[in-house]
Amino acid sequence: MAVGFRFRDFVPEDQPEKGFESLFKLFMQLVTITSGDVGEALQWLNELDKQYGLTDDQYGMGNFIDDLKKKGYIDENEQEKGEFKITPKTEQGIRKSALEEIFGKLKKSSTGNHRTPHTGQGDEQSTDLREFRFGDSLEQIQMSESIRNAQLNHGLSGDDDFMLTEGDLEVRENEHKSQTSTVLMIDISHSMILYGEDRITPAKKVAMALAELVKQKYPKDFLDVIVFGNDAWQIEVKDLPYLQVGPYHTNTVAGLELAMDLLRKRKTPNKQIFMITDGKPTCLKEGNGYYKNAFGLDRKVVNKTLNLAAAARRIKIPITTFMITSDPYLQKFVEEFTEVNQGKAYYSGLKGLGHLVFEDYKKNRRKTL
Repeated sequence: MAVGFRFRDFVPEDQPEKGFESLFKLFMQLVTITSGDVGEALQWLNELDKQYGLTDDQYGMGNFIDDLKKKGYIDENEQEKGEFKITPKTEQGIRKSALEEIFGKLKKSSTGNHRTPHTGQGDEQSTDLREFRFGDSLEQIQMSESIRNAQLNHGLSGDDDFMLTEGDLEVRENEHKSQTSTVLMIDISHSMILYGEDRITPAKKVAMALAELVKQKYPKDFLDVIVFGNDAWQIEVKDLPYLQVGPYHTNTVAGLELAMDLLRKRKTPNKQIFMITDGKPTCLKEGNGYYKNAFGLDRKVVNKTLNLAAAARRIKIPITTFMITSDPYLQKFVEEFTEVNQGKAYYSGLKGLGHLVFEDYKKNRRKTL
């Protein structure tokens, strides 16, 4: 159900763009809001069409639905005709759309891993040349430059006089790159839809953008995704568009414990956590039950959460928090948590996710993106 969602903020151009592409952009937004429910998304699109005239006699909603099927964005249920579901192509398209919306200002870079200041054997050559050193591989030797050095250093008067020594060899430096293991934590507590605000949709967009960013820019990295409410559990990247809020409190401790357990199993030298939330923790697991307090910042819950932030810092796991609300009260915990971890935080309101306030507590730096 989409109870509580209102689309009155949609203001089309004076002459709305017609055709598949304009409808498709709206469809991708709506199918994210409806957690992958194609039927509900199309119903909302029909309502918007009635109100704003998105289609005309040349291209109607029926044509659009046919094109969605032909282009492989939706599949029809074989048992129940007229019931549609999104395809893996659409799932990836939603992630790419979210990436463009949120991190569109990032400059493109070649696919690879995270750069380090060290040099050594790696998987991508740089433009830098240097003298041969013991331990360099044969593949690094640049023959043209090495032969030229031999001619300059020793001369060449005849076929039998050519001499190439170790001192003539030049190699192309390989950039040492390092894999990173990332755990993406997503808050699905009930507060993500409370107070008349839809926070889960922007949270999903941020999650999908981060997942797509990691997959595109750092394909050799490990990425695990977990959600947390009363408890925490792992999901697949492909499940992100379908996320829904549950009748849960916010057990940030359970999420962090699971994230750190997953990272301990990874053998990569670099590890990090991305946490997407709307603020304060309100729940702890105690035995077979739960300790809950949603009124203010509970000392017991907050202290245990901050202890985990400090523990992550000690084992060199930075935590970057994406705060999906600009409410100063809800930001209070995130600020304290990030300072303890010496991590980073992005603060965003519900409108315009591309507008982020970035705070790096380790370097004491704050800027607007």
